[in-house]
Amino acid sequence: MAQYAHPEVLVETDWLAEKLSDPSIRAVEVDVDTAAYDLGHIPGAVAWAWNTQLCDTVRRDILPKQELEALLSKSGISPSTTIVLYGDNNNWFAAWAFWQLKIYGHKDVRILNGGRKKWLSEGRELTQETVSYRATSYQAREADLSLRAFLPQVQDAVRNKTASLVDVRSPQEFTGEILAPPGLPETCQRGGHIPGARNVPWGKACNEDGSFKTLDELKTLYGAEGVNASRPTIAYCRIGERSSHTWFVLKYLLGLPDVVNYDGSWTEWGNLVGAPVERGAAQAAGA
Repeated sequence: MAQYAHPEVLVETDWLAEKLSDPSIRAVEVDVDTAAYDLGHIPGAVAWAWNTQLCDTVRRDILPKQELEALLSKSGISPSTTIVLYGDNNNWFAAWAFWQLKIYGHKDVRILNGGRKKWLSEGRELTQETVSYRATSYQAREADLSLRAFLPQVQDAVRNKTASLVDVRSPQEFTGEILAPPGLPETCQRGGHIPGARNVPWGKACNEDGSFKTLDELKTLYGAEGVNASRPTIAYCRIGERSSHTWFVLKYLLGLPDVVNYDGSWTEWGNLVGAPVERGAAQAAGA
């Protein structure tokens, strides 16, 4: 992993297996399927539900500061704790949690390379025992909104062509053939994509075992769509979770200096009155 720009944000399964009894490390499982944890999880890990514990369900927003503090306190986490996030579906929502923890300034957050899928495929230890830890009094920093894109910033990027827009949804969502992945309710009034966006589905950054592709493979993948360090990058998807995965790849693995996650994403843009929308496949990069 030393090849990546910030290899310290990834840990391998063998590393975590050796650290399970270390009180300074807290493994946290964040799954798309919130019932997966109960079927068996890494010993000592706690579970966070993305749809109730990692978002403001009323305001359609990220977790408020005080609620994040309560969640981390309940999980027995202090500012000096090393948090190792993992989950199903190639760490889709683990990256969502990583992004929010960085917004609120937690220093040492890492992702388990390969996530739940790789841990299971290697036949490593699982338990159904639910653990609890002595509560802390976690104090988070004020939100660092430089990691987040809001609608006016995206509108300006479209109008003035000041940033690379990366749509990380499936090709069918990008072209407007479907509005959302099957079985997921958050949707929009219109299909398509933000004008000028390039389509690089988030899952292409991972290998079959769920681990991240090599630095050279990632450079080739995103470089083919004109995504590089020469200009700012805005990643988006449907509700911001898949794009947080791509944000993690671009910022921490490739080391792009200016990349943000537009978590309003297509549920905001696709419902916005008067917003321009493109349908169909994008033209070749540079065309």
